[in-house]
Amino acid sequence: MTVDLYSLPVTKVSGVKGKKPEELLALGISSVGELLDYYPFRYEDYTLRDLTQVKDGDKITVQGTIAGLPQVQMYGRTKSRMLCKIVVDNLFISAVWFNRHFLKEKLTAGADIVLTGKWDLKRLQLTVSEVEFPGKGASQIGTLQPVYSITGSITQKWIRQTMQQALLQFTELIPEVLPPELLRKYDLLPRKHAVTLLHMPGSMEQGQRARRRMVYEELFLFQLKMQAYRALNHSRADGVAHPVDLPGVRAFVRALPFTLTESQKNVLAEILQDLQRPHCMNRLLQGDVGAGKTVVAAAALFAVVKAGYQGALMVPTEILAEQHKRSLDRLFEPYGIQTALLTGSLTDRQRRDVLASLQMGMVDVVIGTHALIQEDVFFRKLGLVVTDEQHRFGVQQRSVLRQKGMNPDILTMTATPIPRTLAITAFGDMDVSTLRELPKGRKPIKTYSVTPNMLERVMGFIGREVAAGRQAYVICPLIEESEKLDVQNAIDVHAQLQFEFPQYRVGLLHGRMTPGEKDEVMREFSAGRVHVLVSTTVIEVGVDVPNSTLMIVYDADRFGLSQLHQLRGRVGRGEHQSYCVLIADPKNEVGKERMKAMTDTNDGFEIARRDLELRGPGDFFGTKQSGAPEFRIADMVTDFEVMEQARDDAAALVGRSDFWTEAVFMPLKQYLQREHIFNSELLD
Repeated sequence: MTVDLYSLPVTKVSGVKGKKPEELLALGISSVGELLDYYPFRYEDYTLRDLTQVKDGDKITVQGTIAGLPQVQMYGRTKSRMLCKIVVDNLFISAVWFNRHFLKEKLTAGADIVLTGKWDLKRLQLTVSEVEFPGKGASQIGTLQPVYSITGSITQKWIRQTMQQALLQFTELIPEVLPPELLRKYDLLPRKHAVTLLHMPGSMEQGQRARRRMVYEELFLFQLKMQAYRALNHSRADGVAHPVDLPGVRAFVRALPFTLTESQKNVLAEILQDLQRPHCMNRLLQGDVGAGKTVVAAAALFAVVKAGYQGALMVPTEILAEQHKRSLDRLFEPYGIQTALLTGSLTDRQRRDVLASLQMGMVDVVIGTHALIQEDVFFRKLGLVVTDEQHRFGVQQRSVLRQKGMNPDILTMTATPIPRTLAITAFGDMDVSTLRELPKGRKPIKTYSVTPNMLERVMGFIGREVAAGRQAYVICPLIEESEKLDVQNAIDVHAQLQFEFPQYRVGLLHGRMTPGEKDEVMREFSAGRVHVLVSTTVIEVGVDVPNSTLMIVYDADRFGLSQLHQLRGRVGRGEHQSYCVLIADPKNEVGKERMKAMTDTNDGFEIARRDLELRGPGDFFGTKQSGAPEFRIADMVTDFEVMEQARDDAAALVGRSDFWTEAVFMPLKQYLQREHIFNSELLD
């Protein structure tokens, strides 16, 4: 009989008692299975090293003989520095301990000693972090010790011992999930060996081989979930096959006040094909800032409304909802398409009217914020849900809106470009469409990186642009002065600019203002009544003020690359030449890399690629809200080729008839069952 280690409480491991189960829960560990899946993020190497082969600054372990009495210097009551001569391989070195003078009695001349610490080549000195006396208790000499992320009173020593105890008790119960053919294909270790070696590797090579097995498994299971969902979803006719009026959509596109780019035409064709199929569309539309995603979404909404259904557009902020409503009204008015706005700032009466109109089908397209997903919102016949800036919404929020209709089609838009191959891989349950071109007539934004001592020239630049009738953004990382971070803050900069430009109106926008206050400031700026807007990064998403031509970013080296690119995209939306000036600390090395990337290119996809290299996927995708996968052991950048291989393997397996019938694949089918794939739940 097989035992499910994930249903076995962690208290079944000997020694896990008292407050420890609670503290393990804070690490996401409640079962034996979750404990064994809690992998170390690195290893401490206690292999004995030859001092002639090590570099300055290396962390090393050496064995030697104490060659003299220790000398202790005290600083105050508790602080101390202790020095002792040690002979290692016929070489005299100095061992130094800080605040460990209580070890003095143990350091007897002629005794053997093992020291771990940081090596100073010039002084032939080791700053000791760990000490061991051979023959006295368990030894770490020659081992690799795992290092785990820990919290509370859990120590590395305790979690290592607990992990060893868990392996002792439960290794034989660790189930194999990968079929033999994949183990043979990639020469992968059996699962129980791999898990054991990850926690207790005999060598770095063993640890790497175990990691390779578990990385493949993690990425394969992730892709299996995606591919099985796609296969089941595409084979089921549980969506809406919209009777799209293609000549009508073509006429709508021809009547637009501008010509679509080839990229926009191709993407729209893909979306219209999806709308006509009987399964649910689940498409990610990504495009650089200003690439024209909204007009593609508008054409899709037009097609759905003309087919007799309603559409919903969900955006992260009220000001963005109002902006989209104005744009859609201009496009839809000639066709009698009724739009409505549903945001938190409507009065009770206005809200009741909109809800009633939606339910009766008198509103064709509703544009709103989180207000769209409240319980009392009902549609008569919802056919298409568009979410803009999808990383701003949690998985839960998007799925609630989806449940407002009978399996409506889903179009998700983002202006945070992800390298296409990575997007296809990360969002494996979605089809990915990409807008690469910018609309004709868009002038590239000129970007400059300057140092803080050029601030006077920057002020002159702001003055000239505003005097010419343009507007400027000035972005700061913090709201108020902080003792911890010496960075410009919005309140101080606002005061400074009011002093510099008494003849102009300088607005202030930051996260501590109420939504109403923020909207008021943005309306004033959009209307041209505020000339310079000082803001924190709340301005980042989607606001469109064509008259703003200048983006100044203070302490730009403290921002991520994608965030800087988003900020830059706030300007360059009108007919006039626009500029982005990044004020950065020249001593910040990572900052210098970012400034170079920003001044080298305006291409959001190239920026995204470099951002991924500089920051890694965790920061790149943001929080768990993004819907991007978070892995226990795999890394979306370094293990990208394995991810692609796993995707191909999973797709091939799901496409085989024996996968659904043969007993050898039962563990994989049970995994899909646990992940609710057969309940037709859409993956986010």
